[in-house]
Order: sequence, then structure tokens, then C-alpha cells
Amino acid sequence: MTVTQALLLAYAAGLVTAGVLLSRRVRRSSDFFVAGRGLPGGLVFVTLLAANIGAGSTVGATGLGYRHGLSAWWWSGSAAIGCLFLGLFVAPRMHRLAGERGFVTVGDFLEARFDRSVRGLVGLILWAGTLFILAGQLVAMAWALEVVVGVPKAWGCLLSGLILIAYFTGGGLLAAAWVNLLELGVLLAGFLLAVPYAWDAAGGWAILSRPGDGAYGSFTGMGGSAIAGLLAILVPSFVVSPGLVQKTFGARTPGAARGAALGNAAALALFAFVPALLGMAARTARPDLGNPELALPVLLTDVLPPWLGALGLAALFAAEISTADAVLFMLSTSLAKDLYQAYLNPDADDRVLLRVGRLSAATAGFAGVGLAILVPSVIEALRTFYGVLTMVLFAPLVVGLAASRPGPRAARGAIATALVAWAGGLVLLRGSPLGGWLPQLFGLASAFAVFAGAGLPGLLTRRRKGS
Repeated sequence: MTVTQALLLAYAAGLVTAGVLLSRRVRRSSDFFVAGRGLPGGLVFVTLLAANIGAGSTVGATGLGYRHGLSAWWWSGSAAIGCLFLGLFVAPRMHRLAGERGFVTVGDFLEARFDRSVRGLVGLILWAGTLFILAGQLVAMAWALEVVVGVPKAWGCLLSGLILIAYFTGGGLLAAAWVNLLELGVLLAGFLLAVPYAWDAAGGWAILSRPGDGAYGSFTGMGGSAIAGLLAILVPSFVVSPGLVQKTFGARTPGAARGAALGNAAALALFAFVPALLGMAARTARPDLGNPELALPVLLTDVLPPWLGALGLAALFAAEISTADAVLFMLSTSLAKDLYQAYLNPDADDRVLLRVGRLSAATAGFAGVGLAILVPSVIEALRTFYGVLTMVLFAPLVVGLAASRPGPRAARGAIATALVAWAGGLVLLRGSPLGGWLPQLFGLASAFAVFAGAGLPGLLTRRRKGS
């Protein structure tokens, strides 16, 4: 066993041990779902940032940096813009409503604002779509294990999934928040130390920015359509992501939720430079990689000093698993609250709900492993999820927060219309540069048009009465 393999094994064992110990403090379902609403703002910031630095912003973004250069910043940069709006508008208001009415999921809000059918529709679609983002995290961990240990992708997905399930299912958000503190420290240390070493190994900026044409070292290297696609997909997704919104429910106050989300946005915008630069360094050092998503593991194992490569691989593993637990949090809360309690057992007591939450986490974890084995690419898995999330949730949540009307019929129509318009746009624009972003706008515009049409008669009636 090499030093790197031993380090990864010890780190995985530490995560599982921490999760088991913290699970002893989870006695109520509210501890599992919202950490008893007692987390300080700093810890909420940690768990938000750890959730956002995952497969897409490490393995996926480094692969984009390998292909397109500095413009890979837009992957995490777009997410940071979405988190900015989350902190300014969504998180504090949702936290206030959650505290007043006892919400623990976004589905609780949707049922209160619209009705149970909207909650169930959104929950069912998101549960299926969210499996893709969990699969993306597991694929990224499998790529790392393939490079380090030499295990096939399928076994790498299974091993990663077992570690995740073992430490999350006992403690839920309470365990995830404290384990994320350890994970974030490891991943920031590993990645931030890797950048200057990779920069030096590549020969400095003049060499880093040389591959391809002159756009490789610019913010627009991947092209306007590709950047517009990232903005259209990621910005609205991160404004309303249930995994992020529900993590802010664990904060002690609405102000703490706002500060944590805004701090996360700023830190994520700065971190976005890291994978772009690492991808550029990997292309300089290893220009013939067949799979760009192996750029980060190969850079850490073949180019950097062994001690730093080992730390970087631990950081990579920390990044993927910290985001994976956020996704598992989304899946378990949605299945337990939005589907099981809402439809199958409305009278479930706290003990039953806690047990179902834990069982839901394990079920979702194994389902994610199965899907990860089938999914070919990290980026493709994440694009699928973010597209579904945007179409299903963005318009209902924004309209629901901003106005008391329209009602559930408009919400159901908006969701269905958005999905049809989005899917139709994907088919019509397949192979076109516009296909990366225009279908998202079709879907969003259609959803808001349905809401606007439903609200217009009431608005006209109120105006006539007022006159």
C-alpha cells in the first residue's frame, strides 16, 4: 500500500468515525433535517461552501480548464452568482418562514403556498433528477480512485457510495455540518497549495496560456454561447437549490442564513479560478489526455510532488464527498417529508420520521451508485440535474415568495409547460451552439408566462373594483 492510498483510507475512516459519533446527538427528526435550527452562521457558511465545491467545480471544471482555459471560471462563477441572489433574496425570507411555520424542506413551503399536489409533483421530479447530481459526485470520486488505486469505475463508485452512506445516514445535517468543517479544511489546503506548484511546474502564465489560440488565457475562451449556457443553467439553479436552501434552515437566525449564503458566494467566486488554472497546468504537462476529466487526478499523481499530490487527492475526495452528502441530504429529506409523510403517512410521529429519513438516505445512496455506473461524464450528469431543477422549481418558488397569487393550478401548469418547452428546445436545437442555453430560457419564459396569464384576470378585476 502506497502512502497516498494509506492517507485516503485513513481519511475515509475518519469521516465514517466522525459521522457515527455525531449520530449519537441526533434524537429527533429536526436534528436530522435542520440540525435543530441551532447552527452558527460560520458553520452554515462552511457546509454551504463544502456543498458547492464538488465534482462540477473540481473534476468537471478542471476538465473544462484543460479544454478551454481560464474561461472555465464560469462554471463555479455562475454558481457564485446564483448564490449571491440566494443570500440577498431567498435564504433570509425562507428562513423566517421556516422558523415561523416549522418548515424543514422546500416542499413544506410549496404545500403551504400552493397545495400538496404541487409539493408532490416537484418532490417526485426533483428526486429523480437529483440522483444525477449524486451520480456525478460518485463518478468524480471513482475517477480519482481509478488513477490512485487502479480500481475500475464501477468499484470506485461503490466504494465511494458506501463511505458516504456510512457517515451521513446516522447524523443527517448535524453530522454533515461538522464533518464538512473537516472536509473544507482539507480541500482548501490541498487545492490552494496545488495552484502555485502547478503554476511553477508548467512554467508560469506565459506557458499556461499558450495552448490553442489566444483565447485560452481569456475569460471568453469557451465562447459566448457556452458561457450563456452555464449562466442560464447554473444561476437559477443555485438561487433555489433545495440542498442549499434547506441547509440555511439550520442557521439560528435569518441574518445568519443571509450572511452564510453571501459569504459562500464570495468564496466560491474566488475558488472558481483554482480548477481553471489547474486544468491549464495539466494541459501543459500532459497535453494528450484522452479524457479531460482525468486532468485533475493525473496532475495530482504525476506532476505535483508526492506529498502534495497525496494531500490534493485527499482534497479532491473531500470535495466530492462533501457535495455528495448535500445531495443525499436533498434526497433523504424529499423522500421522507415531501413524499412519505405528505402522501403515505401524514400522522407519522417523530421517531418514525427519523427512521424513514435515515432509510431514505441509504436508499438514495445505493440508487446513486447504480446510476453513477451508467453515467459516462461528470459534466453531463450535472447538466441534466441542473436543467431539471431550473425548470421545475425556479418559477414556483420565486413567484410563491413574491406574491400571494396565482394558486396551485397555475403552479402545476407552469411546471408542466416549462418541462415541455425545455425538452422541445433540447430536441430542436440539438447540435447547435444555442442548444446549450436557449432551451433553458424557453422553459423559464414559459413558466413565468403561465403564472402571468393566471394572475392577469385577478389583477384586472382588482383594478376595476378600485376604479
